[in-house]
Amino acid sequence: MSDQNSHYGLSYRAWRTFYRAFCVLVYVFLMLPILVIIPLSFNAQPYFTFTREMLTFQADGFSLRWYGELLSNPNWRLAIGNSIVIAFASTLLSVVLGTLAALGLSSPYMPFRKSVTSLVLLPLIVPLIVVAAGTYFFYSQIGLAQTLPGIIVAHTLLGTPFVVITVTATLSGFDRGLLRAAASLGATPVRTFFKVVMPLIAPGIFSGALFAFVISFDEPVIALFLAGFDQRTVPIQMWSGIREQLSPDILAAATLLIVLSVLLLLTAEALRRRSERLRGGQ
Repeated sequence: MSDQNSHYGLSYRAWRTFYRAFCVLVYVFLMLPILVIIPLSFNAQPYFTFTREMLTFQADGFSLRWYGELLSNPNWRLAIGNSIVIAFASTLLSVVLGTLAALGLSSPYMPFRKSVTSLVLLPLIVPLIVVAAGTYFFYSQIGLAQTLPGIIVAHTLLGTPFVVITVTATLSGFDRGLLRAAASLGATPVRTFFKVVMPLIAPGIFSGALFAFVISFDEPVIALFLAGFDQRTVPIQMWSGIREQLSPDILAAATLLIVLSVLLLLTAEALRRRSERLRGGQ
């Protein structure tokens, strides 16, 4: 019996080792095209390939030249400024609308809740090119095409479903007895929301806000349809640079976007764990 158990234990350890190694290889295969951009952005030469100096780790093969050109180029500065303004504004609108929608959809007394939920989450399902084309034709009729407010509203449409999902997930463990307790103590609905509901759903709100910000900052399709020259964003500037003139400053911008996305995802993960601890404390 002991020999049989040791055989099963050896087989299990061998399978677990193979499974982990396979997962690591798949992960490296998927991430390598993204990670290779980072060292290339420090290339001292205007090439999209590793030079001999870089491969031999010589100091003169690496440079911050392209980051300097990225920040000194007026087109890039315009694009970065537009992306920041659009991302922050659309994130704020997405948080407000998404939180209100999640509070309403989480109520068991709301009529047609499933149908409304499907409608709110529709931008996640419909192909983005369809959304962009429809938005362009509609905004062209009302004067919002090639304007920053038009892009902000369009990005709000994309970011709101993410806020709805994260806040709804946070509300799934919410004890509605707290609302009745607050009302019995004389608290107004507004005071109950800010003193009782808001602290409990704050991790979901912040997580949704991070996703909405990333979606807006990285979104190229709708911006291509709606933006003029003065409204170009970072993804549009990268696309224009690839089409017109290949320059490593595109790699520098891509590296900054990768770092930003990783930081925001780590923050979202920290908020998720905090939310789980709060639920466990209840």
